[in-house]
Amino acid sequence: MGALFLVILTAVGSLVVLGIRQNVAADISEDMRLTIVDWASEIRPGHIPPPKPTARAKYLQLVNSRGQVVESNMAASGIPPLATLRPPHDDRLQDVTVCPSWSEGRCLLVTALRFDAGSTRTLFSSEPHYIYAGVMQPPALATRYLEAGIGAAVLFAAATAAWSTWMVVGRTLHPVRAISGMMREAAESDLSLRVPTPPGNDEIAQFARTANMYLDRLEKAVKGQRRFVSLASHELRSPVAAQRIQLEEALRYPDEVDASTALQRTLHSTERLEAIIDDLLAFTRVRNTYPAVHQPLDLADLVEEEVAGLPRGGIPIRLRVACRPTVLGSRVQLYRVLNNLLANARRHARSRVDVTVEQVGGQAVVSVQDDGAGIAPEDRERVFEAFVRLREGQLLDPGGSGLGLPISRDTCQAHGGSLVVEDSPAGARFVVRLPTAGHEAAAGAGD
Repeated sequence: MGALFLVILTAVGSLVVLGIRQNVAADISEDMRLTIVDWASEIRPGHIPPPKPTARAKYLQLVNSRGQVVESNMAASGIPPLATLRPPHDDRLQDVTVCPSWSEGRCLLVTALRFDAGSTRTLFSSEPHYIYAGVMQPPALATRYLEAGIGAAVLFAAATAAWSTWMVVGRTLHPVRAISGMMREAAESDLSLRVPTPPGNDEIAQFARTANMYLDRLEKAVKGQRRFVSLASHELRSPVAAQRIQLEEALRYPDEVDASTALQRTLHSTERLEAIIDDLLAFTRVRNTYPAVHQPLDLADLVEEEVAGLPRGGIPIRLRVACRPTVLGSRVQLYRVLNNLLANARRHARSRVDVTVEQVGGQAVVSVQDDGAGIAPEDRERVFEAFVRLREGQLLDPGGSGLGLPISRDTCQAHGGSLVVEDSPAGARFVVRLPTAGHEAAAGAGD
């Protein structure tokens, strides 16, 4: 617990130090820029007034393109130019930190202004001129006293919090330490372990029974959940990181980054993030909620409607309807399955996609076959695992989430059917099998 407090407080302390340094530097830069602008506004053709004394900047110099100091205040007279920085035309105000030899080891914060083309032509006969404003770094930036003070405060606060937690919480929770230890051991090494349940019905006994119920459910779900969460966080991190970089770049360099381009890139990342979240919600809904209300559906009608609704101009789809089986299911969910299979087939096909609707025994069968590269036998089950995407799929659809096929299989299973990849002479052949309405009803009556 003490280590946790230390980590948290260290992070907070680091943010405080960083914030103070940034605020100090920003305030100094703003003051010096105001001083520079005030002096520049007073310069007239043939008349360069000396800068007025100001508390904003200790050193002020007007320097020509040859590095000669044309005018300065008293503090900056007799010293070389404060910096060699020459701001470009598209970024005429810039900040820099310099450590000149005459400053006896101390560094200066310098702000440089380049006169625009019109002012340069009017005031200096088109010779570039620059104004430099400088001030010695304050102790908050020049020394490490701030970090030392924050660090000492962090150590003291962490030690105090750890001691208080050990004294107060440790004594209060002493009766449940044995149960907590057993739960920790079960969660870390063996989920089949159960905590001892004391007799009676007091709070400790209720806690023990609740803990055992929790371990029962955890044992069933933890393996799949850990993998799913890990993969989901990995998939979500990429578009979020892209959004952050794009926005930070646009804010930090407003003159260099085109706002329209930055917004378009951010919108693209947002759309990808939205698609991943939609797939995650659909995947979770299919796995963890009760199935939707089923109704009799003509499976051939669903396939025909889905084929007709696909975008025109893509790989042609040849549909063969051998019969028109009726199934009990959710129209929306089965549409999603068919759309995913047809879209995948068109994406991987070279010249055509063949779709067949038929009935075999008590099952309605829909097969979707493309003439693409196909799926290796060792990968035919892997493609139904969450977030698994084969190399060809990544190349053909870089924005996919890898959840389409897992959602489709879980949907088919929720309808009492199956979705598999079967052998085919060429390409990949996905086969959906669903019980027909009569056989499903008979099976339910038999149960």
